[in-house]
Order: sequence, then C-alpha cells, then structure tokens
Amino acid sequence: MTSEPALPAEPGSLPDLAALTRVVARQRAELDRLQDLAATSTVLERAKGAVMARLGCAPEAAQEELQRRADSARRTLLEECWITLGDLARPPRTAPERVPSPAAAPEAAPAATPQEPDADALGLLGRALVRVGSPQDLARCLLDRLAPGVDADALMIYARRPAGGLELIGHAGVDDVLAGQWSRVPPLTGIAAVDALDSGRAHWLENPAEDALRHPLIGDPPSTWRSRAWLPVVTGESADVVLGVLRRREGPFTPAVRTHLLAVARLCAGPLRTFGARPDDSVGTLADAVQTVFDRLPVAALVLTPLRSASGAVEDFRIDAATGGTSDAVGRGGRELLGLRFLECWPEVADEPLWQGCLEALADDEPYESEPFARQQVVDGVGELSTYSARAARLGDGLVVSWVQHDPSDRQEQRLADVQRLGKLGWATWNLLTGERNWSSQVFAILDRDPAQGPVPLPRLPALALPEDVPALARAVGRLMRDGQPCDMPFRIATRDGIRHLRAVAETLSDVDGTPIEVHGFLQDLTAQRNAELALVASERAMVTQHGVLQAERTVAARLQDALLPLPKQPVRLAGLRVDIVYLPAQSGLNVGGDWFSAIELPDGDALFVVGDVAGHGMDAVAAMALLRFTAKGMVITGSSLTGALTRLNALLLHSRDPHGTATMVLARYSSRERRLVWAQAGHPPPLLLRAGRARYLERPVGMLLGASDTPRYEEAEFRLEPGDRLVLYTDGLVERPGESIDRGLERLARAAERSGRAAPAALDRLLGTVLEPEGRDDVCVLDVQVPPNAG
Repeated sequence: MTSEPALPAEPGSLPDLAALTRVVARQRAELDRLQDLAATSTVLERAKGAVMARLGCAPEAAQEELQRRADSARRTLLEECWITLGDLARPPRTAPERVPSPAAAPEAAPAATPQEPDADALGLLGRALVRVGSPQDLARCLLDRLAPGVDADALMIYARRPAGGLELIGHAGVDDVLAGQWSRVPPLTGIAAVDALDSGRAHWLENPAEDALRHPLIGDPPSTWRSRAWLPVVTGESADVVLGVLRRREGPFTPAVRTHLLAVARLCAGPLRTFGARPDDSVGTLADAVQTVFDRLPVAALVLTPLRSASGAVEDFRIDAATGGTSDAVGRGGRELLGLRFLECWPEVADEPLWQGCLEALADDEPYESEPFARQQVVDGVGELSTYSARAARLGDGLVVSWVQHDPSDRQEQRLADVQRLGKLGWATWNLLTGERNWSSQVFAILDRDPAQGPVPLPRLPALALPEDVPALARAVGRLMRDGQPCDMPFRIATRDGIRHLRAVAETLSDVDGTPIEVHGFLQDLTAQRNAELALVASERAMVTQHGVLQAERTVAARLQDALLPLPKQPVRLAGLRVDIVYLPAQSGLNVGGDWFSAIELPDGDALFVVGDVAGHGMDAVAAMALLRFTAKGMVITGSSLTGALTRLNALLLHSRDPHGTATMVLARYSSRERRLVWAQAGHPPPLLLRAGRARYLERPVGMLLGASDTPRYEEAEFRLEPGDRLVLYTDGLVERPGESIDRGLERLARAAERSGRAAPAALDRLLGTVLEPEGRDDVCVLDVQVPPNAG
C-alpha cells in the first residue's frame, strides 16, 4: 500500500477534497484487501493444521486434501476450510453426509428432493466470514447475506449454557428490547430452538397459528415473524449452537432455500468454533456486573479482552464493557459497543502510540499514560475535534482503557506546544530587573541543553555559539539590553548531533523612562533549511562543472568525428558504383558512437565496403570502433581474405582492454570487371538487395559475433550485381525498435525500400524518413550502393 499526497493547486489554496476522498478510498480499499488476504491465509493454515493432525500428513498433502474435498463437493477452498474447522471434534466421515430431511422435524412441511446449495452465495459467504470476529459480527454478516435470496428479516444465534438452557450470543434485525427479553432461554421442552439442539435436526416453523399451539414463539405479537427456521450447528461433539432465521413473509421455505440454509449452518461451525461460542456462566455474570458498574460511571472507559492469532500475537481487542460516555468514530456508545472489536470502532488507533501502549500495558503491570492527542467525536450527529489523554491498565487478562477530555485552555496549550514542535522554535523570556528567566521545553531541545540545568542568563547566551559567531551575537544582545534595539541574528552551535544553524529573534519591554526591563523572543532551528540551501549551492556548482565536462566531450567528439569517421559531403564513386553514405548518431551533439563504415577503392581496382557496430556508446565504444575500422581496412588492403580478416579482428577484440566487448560487421568486396560481390559477416543483419522494384535480403553466410568466442567460424558468400541494382548495407539501429522483434523491422525496411524508388539521394531520404523513429533510436549507419543502369 502506498500513500498519495494531495497538494493544493496554488500556494494558499485549499486542498482538492474530491482528490483527498479518492486517495482515502483507495487506501481503505487496499487495507481491506490486505486484511482479507491475511485473514483468509489464517483460516487456510488452521484448516491445514487440522487435516495434518487427523491424517498425519505434511502441509502440502494437507492442502491437496482440502482442495480435493472442495472439488469433490463443488465448494470453494475457503468453504472447505470453514467446514473442516467446524468438524474438528467429529470422527472422520465414512460416508457422505446427507442433508437432513425436513420431514424429520414434527413441524416440517412434506419432504422434497434435496437440491444443491447456491455455490456462488456460499463462496461469497465464506469470504465474508474471514472478517467476522465475534458471534455478533456473524449475526450481522449472515443477515446481510441471507436477506436477498432467503428473504431473511432477522437472525438470532443461541449457544447452549453449561448449566442448561440457551443464551443469546448474537442477533441482527431485532430490537434491543426483544433481544433482552429473550437473552436467556430456560431448558424447557417445547421451545423450538431448544428442541432443534436436542434433536440435532432443523425445525421449520411455517404456520404461525399452528406453531403457536406447540411452541412459545419469539416476537410481540408472535405473528410478527410469519415463518422461522431453527438450524443446529455442531461446533464440538454435538450441536452447541442454533441459528434462528426469522422472516416476515408467509409461506414455507422452498427445498432450495432449506438446502442452502443447512449448508450455511454447517459453514458457520468453523467461525463459531474459533470464537469459543459456548458461554461461561461465571464470565457472563462478571461481565454483567462490570457493565452495570460502567453504566453509572461519568467517564469514558472500556474493558477490553485480547484477541490473539494462532501464534499468540494480539490482533485486536473485544469490547466487554463500555461506559455511557464512550462513543466511537461513528457515534455508537455505551452498550452498543459490546462485542465489537476495538479497531473496528477506532481504526485510526492502529497507527498511533495508544495501540503500542495497550500492548505494553497488557504485557506487564505498568499502566500506559499517553500524551495529549486530538480525536474526532460525534455529538448529536455533528463531528467535533477535541483533545484527550488516554490511560491503559491491566485488569486480569484484559485491559481497562480510559480517556480524559481536556478543557479548552489545555487544548490551547497543546496547540501551542504542537506549533513549537512542528516549527522547530521555542519561546524564551528574561526579566532584566529580577533575573527571572523562563524557557519553553522546545528551547532546551533546540539548544541541546538538559532542562535540569535551567535557562541561561541572557548575557551568557552568546557563549553557546561557535567562537566565530560569538562577537556578532554578543553585540546584538548588548544593543538589545542597553538600548532596547530588536534582535534578529543567525548563529551556530555545536551539539551531539553536529552543527546546528539557529535564529534568535527578541524584543524588549521598557518602563516609563524607556529603560528595558524585560526581554521576550524565540529561538528557531534552521538547520534543515540551511542544509538544503548548502546542498542546492553544491548541486548548482556540480551542474556547472558537469556542463563544462559535457561541452568538452562535445568538442572532443566533434574532433574525433573529423579524424575517425569523416562524412563525405557528396556521393562516393567507387569501381563504377555510386555510394550514398548516412551516419546518424543516437545523441544530438555527440557525433561519434559505436557504428561506423568504410567505403574505399583497393589497389587492384576493387571496392571495399564495411559496416560495423560496437556494443555501447561513449569513448570506450569510439576506441573500439577506431581499432576495428582501421585494422579491417589495413588487413584487406594487405591481401587478407574477408574471412581471415574477421578471424583476426575477433582475436584482436578478445585481447583488447575490454575483454567483454563485442561487435558486429559486414565486409563486402566488389569486382567491377565481373560485377561480382563477395561478402562475409559477423553477427550482422544481411544486406538488402533492390532489383526491378522488388526487395529481398541476401542469404547470410555463417559468421558469429566478434568477441564472443575464441574459436569462431566465418564463411564467404558470392553474388552478382546487375545494372540498376541497389544494395543497402546498414547497422541494426535502422531496423530495431524497443519491444519489437527484429523480423518486423526487417520487413518494414524491405517494404519502405520498394516504395522509395531508385533515384538517389532522394530515394535514401525517403527510406530513412519512413523507417526511422523520431526519438529513442540507436546509432544508424547506412551505405546505399547503386549499380548504374548502363553499367557494362
């Protein structure tokens, strides 16, 4: 997850609220995604552990077994993990479970053929369950998921009490009054929820008039819920939890809905088992007693129980008691917070010192006292920003967290402290008559002085500066104390962290005679600003130096251009051929790169054409280019064959100062008497022949890259040119483009050559204008060799 700053369009303008909203929305969405991923991974690891313990297999085999079960039952992997966690206490199944027939319950409708549950809906529910942290969360989640397809209007979750009867541990869609009336259900027969648990079978109540004769029905009047379903959930060796689905609509539950609800009940066994849904009488009684006391406290406080991961780390806290004066970020308060998670109610705490303070207070017996901080609270639907201090203290295995709201004067003082801290400045006063002096805490921090030593008298302030700054600061302080002349003086001090650049600003209060009697002012730390200024000056100097270096390189490059690679201003005539030459460097202003050419007439009247390309750019590439260019011509002039020259050039490059350097090359020798072209190549693109308006590439003889191997192999190829032929030799910068196959570049060059015509140099200009990219290209070198149409 990354943060995106939203800045004002102009200095002094307000931030773009819409942009800020989008940034916050993206960050929250990313946070939700990461939390879902972590929770899903936790569920998968727990399910793998259960399978490993039961089958005695490795983690990889456990995951494969979970995936096999999911595929076999046409469930998602996450669904199978929840079901596996819910089945921990059961013996291994020997046969596939059958969906209980609705006819098994005395109040059920006629049996129908079981149908497959809605796989998509169950998959969505399985993913939603990873964010559920309590039975109350589970009730809300189930109601949200069941409302569309099942027409569920309310949901109640009961757990069996150790002493008998049921206790309501989660509900949604019913008001607090009704939930309070039915929070405890006695262990009596005839109550549908109790009977469903005792029988282990779902009870479907679909006729209120008849059902009321056999069961006490929840609701006032009972006809409020026209149809109900009570579904037992096995979270141990037997059914300990029952789900109640209540609907206001009349009519029976269809077979598809029944099958779906039974699958939902089975899916919920995993989360309920991780909650430890079975209530403890002693804990419940203690929680009720604590909450009763908290209802009467005039402060803001919570009782928190830690929720730990499988590794034992505290992931969050559950709110077990809350005072009436406590409200969360959305305005919920008092008993509305019970059962919710701490970070759900105050998500911003995760990034604040209070969270770490809670963890430290839980780990030892030392309470945590926070610094004052600002918090947004909702009062009568309106958000207000207030300043608080928090305290966290251990209570048994949990925490008591309380807040104290500061009055406006405290908030004003805190704001002043924040301004001094953020602005890196502090205030100071000196009474010149009594000698009394006062500094804010920030002045001690700026001067790197222990507060226990107290403030320095004003006349001794210059002594804190570096020796070279003492005289100027002493004169300014003297004028301030004698004449009341205001002071605004920069100076430096030496601290444990290095030199600090400070600014002292002060003025005086005088008596009726104009004599200064009190000095007040501030000290400001300008070290960061001064360092930035010095860095900017150094950067400007470096840029000037670099500019000079670049100018020198351009001058050297221009001279190298004339010395190493002179470009003819007119077409070259060699052995009866017309040769047009183009060299285009990759960088403007730097006219020599790794590409080069040679076009000369040999002593016997033949013509030699060479095109080469050294890997890289800069002076090293220029040096390698010059070495190969002049050596290649010298070898051929002195009688070496083309393949022999390539072999020797390969050895020369291998033993150069850059043993990892490589190059490509084409050597071609033309005899005008026979119009015969003999050529060889070393890893270079083939020449392009244009004859009678059709373009094709000459078939390359064997030849590998120069500098790539100490045992290379090179062969020659022979070709006869006809009057009117046009032969193009080029470097790879003409055909290569980033992210594109060179074959496409070769095809593009061939098509462009056919359209460019025969008349030079216009044909070559059109060819280059069609093929070359305006930006981002490599060096390009082209020899356009043409045989006159009337050649003998």
